[in-house]
Amino acid sequence: MNIQIFGNSKSFDTKKAERWFKERRIKYQYIDLPSKGLSPREYQSVKQKVGFEALVNTKSRTYEDLEDQYKRYVTPAAWEEKLLEYPELFNTPIVRNGKEATVGYCPDIWAKWE
Repeated sequence: MNIQIFGNSKSFDTKKAERWFKERRIKYQYIDLPSKGLSPREYQSVKQKVGFEALVNTKSRTYEDLEDQYKRYVTPAAWEEKLLEYPELFNTPIVRNGKEATVGYCPDIWAKWE
């Protein structure tokens, strides 16, 4: 198993995900999403599994600011660029195991990966 947790240190779901893997003594790599972000290839891999809508945190302050500024002008494809430009727009945690991926706290799915 090669677990990666892309998360935000302020996110309770990220902390719960880390605790879930620690309790089961499963090694994981933590990536701080706001500072590191997702590479375009990682983004495409995760998007393929969970879909664009699941990745976007529509309740974030950044989303509301961008929506007010760009809603009339930005195409759906350009929103994907904004997502990569502003990593704080991602829902967290994004948990990857090879080509598999989840968004949010999903212990039922993670248990199947073991």
